[in-house]
Formats: sequence, structure tokens, C-alpha cells
Amino acid sequence: MNFPPDFVFGAATAAYQIEGSTTADGRGESIWDRFCSTPGKVENGDTGDPACEHYVRWREDLDLMRSLGLGGYRFSIAWPRIQPDGRGPANQKGLDFYRGLAEGLLERGITPLATLYHWDLPQALEDSGGWASRDVVARFVDYAGLVFDGLGDLVQDWITHNEPWVTSFLGYAHGTKAPGTKSWPAAIAASHHTLLAHGAAVRAFRDRGRPGRIGITLDLTIAEPSTDAPEDRAAAERLHQHHNSWFIEPVFRGSYPQDIVALYEQRFGPIDAVRDGDLELVSEPIDFLGVNFYRPNLVAADPTQPPLDFREVERAVPRTSLDWPIVPSALTELLLQLRHDCPDTPLVITENGAAFADDLDGGDVVEDPERRAYLQEHIEAVERAIAQGADVRGYYAWSFMDNFEWEHGYSQRFGLVYVDYPSQRRVLKRSALWYRDLIARQSEGKG
Repeated sequence: MNFPPDFVFGAATAAYQIEGSTTADGRGESIWDRFCSTPGKVENGDTGDPACEHYVRWREDLDLMRSLGLGGYRFSIAWPRIQPDGRGPANQKGLDFYRGLAEGLLERGITPLATLYHWDLPQALEDSGGWASRDVVARFVDYAGLVFDGLGDLVQDWITHNEPWVTSFLGYAHGTKAPGTKSWPAAIAASHHTLLAHGAAVRAFRDRGRPGRIGITLDLTIAEPSTDAPEDRAAAERLHQHHNSWFIEPVFRGSYPQDIVALYEQRFGPIDAVRDGDLELVSEPIDFLGVNFYRPNLVAADPTQPPLDFREVERAVPRTSLDWPIVPSALTELLLQLRHDCPDTPLVITENGAAFADDLDGGDVVEDPERRAYLQEHIEAVERAIAQGADVRGYYAWSFMDNFEWEHGYSQRFGLVYVDYPSQRRVLKRSALWYRDLIARQSEGKG
């Protein structure tokens, strides 16, 4: 494989999934703390403690990153560590933790990429309406300003939100993720407020005049019809507009896709969350688009599945332990589609990876041939997209290490590094060694 000289190979994590120490140093309660404490919401009753104890083991983890030759590390900042109740002055101990982390990365030659929001809203803000309430936008801008001012001398690359589709639709419509609400009108409002908060934070970043880059990360899919029947093609287009265009079009063109607006309003009434001037703010120019990709979707029309009237169809391809289909060519297709949808905007793969049932067998390395193949095939898919003109600047594997996988608890392993939770021992997987060697070969090629 051959990538541009400045291409960044990194790995990614999220605060709630790895840090643990959920009550340490003044950290407040998040919606995921509350969600995990609600019986039946998370597999095995797992919670974000102890996770990977990264809050106390971060130096060891950064040393592992350096041993793999990572050029970049994407992490998220826990809002409840900075503002325990979602408002007011910064908790200095929270800022100090992330300052130490950023300094440690820079000392090891690893570029930090910080995500402001990876789903851990302070519970106090959820109690007053959460993302379904417009007030949260101002609260997020205040929080973002505290972080920009507290870390901006160390961190130059920023992501406002991770996967607002998940924040809004899985959190407020389907209820499978925190806060666990099941209301489509609330989800639609939450999706708009998340985007509005993004745009307002971008503007706040620009107003500070600091050097650096800022963008947003969207989880995107390729929606394919299961047949050429008009109803199946229409179902695939509905999924594309709901999952992709609902976020891409307001960010890049300052408007929502009218077909899906009409569907939502037909099913749920007027979308009152959108006010005059909002979309101008949502579409503040960004420096890059973060792309999270795991799988495409093959769909068929199904009017028994409202409000979008489709169902997913299985395809005869290998699958991960989460039963997600493995189709690397879909990543190439997506990146080329984004070249058209978001022209002149650099792309960064901010998450890509797979869960498999890894076993700790006493050896020095955990064998994970399926993950190694998954990573190779998807990185090759990125290379093919670049060769066809896609402007992709980096690839961050999900994830650096095994962690708390949201509603699945600790039952799913995505990591390059195996975490033995009872002992908190870290063990490299074969995929990590493969990734290390790939990075080394690319570095040698730059010379």
C-alpha cells in the first residue's frame, strides 16, 4: 500500500468507554451513568466502571501507542469532568487530566485529535430536556469554550460531535442508547439541536482566532436496495436521506433534504425546532469531515416498519460478532460519494473496525486473524478511493483497545489491544502488530 506522505495512521477511543473513575476528581453524572444503572438497559448490567482504568493508566496506554508507531490518537473529552452539572466554571481537575494526556501524546510524537462530545451528556442537562431542548445549545457552546481555552495551546485538531445520528435517533427515538427515550419528535429536535450546537461551537472556535482545524464526525452508510423493484429503491433512498443526507446537507448546504422533511412532518407534525437563521449557523465552514464507517445496509420496503417503512435484508458475506456484514468495497463507494457531496472538504476516517470473539490463551499475542483481515481490506479500500480522487487525510482504527461497548457492555471486543478486565493487563493482538508494521513501512516510504 502507498499513501500520501502526510497521511495519518492513528487509533481512536471515547472517554466513557475507557476512562472509568466515574466519580473521581469532581466528575459529575452523565446520561450513560444513569442509563447503565437502569436494569435491563446494558448487557450483564455492565457499567462504565472500571472500564479500562485509563484515567489512572493513561501513561501506560500512551507508551503502547508509541510502541505501535501511531501518528495520531483520537480521544474524547468527558463533558461531566469539565462541568459536572453541565454549566458553570470549569472543574480544573478535569481540565488537568486532559492537559496531561495531550502533553503526554505530544511528548511521544503523537498528534492529539480531541472530540468534544462522544455521547456523555451531563445528566443534569438531560433532566432539563437534554438534546431535545434548545437550551442545550448554549450550554454546549459554554462547555466548548472552556475546553478551547483550557487545551487550545496543546490541541489543534478538534471534532465537535461524534455521530449525531446516534445521539439523536438511537438515544431519543429507538431508546437503545442513553438517555433511552422513545420519541421520534424528540429525536428530530435533538438532531437539529446537535447540529446547531456544532455550528455554534465552530463559530466560537473561529472567534478565538487560534490556529487549528475543526470538523464534525458523521457515521455514514451505503444504503442499497435488495432488488431493483421501485419500492425497494425508494426504501434505500429513504434510509440514505435519514441516515446520511439529514446531516450532510445542513452542514454543507444549509438545508435539510425536503423528501425526508415531508415524511417526518406527515408522520409527526411540523418540525418546530428549526428557526430562522439556524441553518446558516449549522453550515459554518469546517476544515474536514470525520467519517465513521463500519458496514453498509441492504434494505427492502416494508410498510409494517414505520416511520421509514423498510427492513434490513441479510447478505451472504462474512459478519462480525455483532452480526454486521463485512463489505470493504462499500467504504470506497462511500468516500467517492462524499467527494461529490462534500467537494473541497478533506476527509478523515475517524472510526473503522470490527468486533470479534478474541480469546486470551496465555501467549504473548492474542491471535485475531479476522480483525487483521478486516483492517487490511478496509485500509486497501481507502487507498483505492484516494487513487480515484478522494481527499482522505487519515485513518483512525476503532479502537485502540477493548472497552465498554455501550449497551453491549464488555461482551464485544473491538480493540487492537486486548484488555483483561479482571487484571487490567494489556496484551497486543496480532492486528496491532500488523498495523504497526504497516505504519512503519509507510514511514519508510516517506523517507
